[in-house]
Amino acid sequence: MAALQKSIDKRNALINATIELVNNDGFHATPMSKIAKMACVSPATIYLYFENKQDLVNKTYIEVKTSYTAYAFATYNETMSVEEGFEVIWKRIADFKLKESANAMFLAQCDNTPMIDEESRQEGIKHLQPLLDLWARGKKEGIIKPLSDYMLYA
Repeated sequence: MAALQKSIDKRNALINATIELVNNDGFHATPMSKIAKMACVSPATIYLYFENKQDLVNKTYIEVKTSYTAYAFATYNETMSVEEGFEVIWKRIADFKLKESANAMFLAQCDNTPMIDEESRQEGIKHLQPLLDLWARGKKEGIIKPLSDYMLYA
């Protein structure tokens, strides 16, 4: 049990170091050696958990996106009106960005650069399904203009 926890702790340290270094230095200025040093693990240890830097960043993105969307939709209910649902989700998103600023900054960097591969980006979008469903309902009811989901999210 202790070995499993130690493994989880190392992986979490690598994820947290990746977020901090990408936020501060950018993706390209964040070598694996620097991530390992900040996480207090040997560079070889990274490869026990991740295939390469791209895999590390993609998996970090998905973990942060999962946490973000879980928070955003925690108090949302599909039976809410479009207006109420939108307000609840948007306030939770704003709250997340205030409380989890490092994670929010990391997601913003990932969403605005090509550093995340398409498969991981699609995985991240799946986590937004309740919001996409709400927008579809809003468009159907004529409350939301028929814009693309990408435009609405921006």
